[in-house]
Amino acid sequence: MAVNGNIRLGRIGGVEVRVNWSLLVIFALIVWSLADGVFPSQNPGLSDGVHLAMAIVAAVLFFASLLLHELGHSWVARREGLEIDGITLWLFGGVSEFKTRFPSAAAESRIAIAGPLVSLGLGVIFVLIALAGLPSAVDGVAAWLGYINLTLLVFNLIPALPLDGGRVLRAALWRRRGDLGWATRIATEIGRGFGYLFIVLGIGMFIFQGSFSGAWLAFIGWFLLQAATAEARYIATEAALKGLRVRELMVRNPVTVEGDHTVGQFMDEVARSRRFTTYPVVDGDRPIGLLAFGAVVAIPRTEWDSRRVRDAMIPLDQVPLLTEDETAVEALTALSPPTSNRGLVVENGHLAGLLSITDLTRALEVGRPARPAAVSP
Repeated sequence: MAVNGNIRLGRIGGVEVRVNWSLLVIFALIVWSLADGVFPSQNPGLSDGVHLAMAIVAAVLFFASLLLHELGHSWVARREGLEIDGITLWLFGGVSEFKTRFPSAAAESRIAIAGPLVSLGLGVIFVLIALAGLPSAVDGVAAWLGYINLTLLVFNLIPALPLDGGRVLRAALWRRRGDLGWATRIATEIGRGFGYLFIVLGIGMFIFQGSFSGAWLAFIGWFLLQAATAEARYIATEAALKGLRVRELMVRNPVTVEGDHTVGQFMDEVARSRRFTTYPVVDGDRPIGLLAFGAVVAIPRTEWDSRRVRDAMIPLDQVPLLTEDETAVEALTALSPPTSNRGLVVENGHLAGLLSITDLTRALEVGRPARPAAVSP
């Protein structure tokens, strides 16, 4: 199943694994570069078909190595009590997505170092296989995988947020002063510095040496720059929302619609006089989903009297569910992509309110909780 360009592969050790479409591009580039250049020069005398097979196996095992690296982060994070949203493999490797923030500097440090330790272990294993005197095709693949895992280890230990080394640095700064915001600002500024450095070096290599790796280095620098900026922005947002709870921001008594009503009834009895972007769908007094007005508009007019609201709604298991006591920061995480940007506030199985990303944004803009409205935005 594909969501926002990501394909869900399943769960490993309780952690959901997704693959972004951009990974296919990198997979093809790796296979091409290995089959066309690396393996023919390092393992001559083998046929083109063997070199291609070696390249495909090496690329698959490389991405398996990236997955194990991220699983290292995720499994340690679960032991530290963090909720894991999943792992996404994409253009720049892998990303472990946490639903909750690090509980302490020591926990962040342990989680951050887990991935590089996995890469170190894999690198050593593959190097030992390459030295075992196995057939040329096997030791060629193993040697490249050993080299690439150790290179990944060194790269990830660069003290630039959001790389693992940057997270270890932030944890050390956080532990020293006890101020996560200050530690994040320092680590992200270093991350931006490395980003600009990689961009300049990459452009220089591309212009003066005609090296494609220069363009790739510049692209990595751009990624570091963007990711470090996003990390700093998120911490600033957390600080701005600190102390606020969902109950202070949510819309109470939103306009609801019965799931068994036809789309025609909804349009005539509800939407005609109270037009909003979304409506909680209820069965009696219990929420069962969320209806987007855009989904109703997409239904042909001739089907309005035969289609039910529940047929067009987003089912409850796909809607973020919040409680009044949750913090605004927790709500922001719950309403961020790839989930819906609106969530239902539910208490004891009953609908208490509606919260949208707009409500959180409004609170950020004014610096205080917005006055609860009587209807949904």
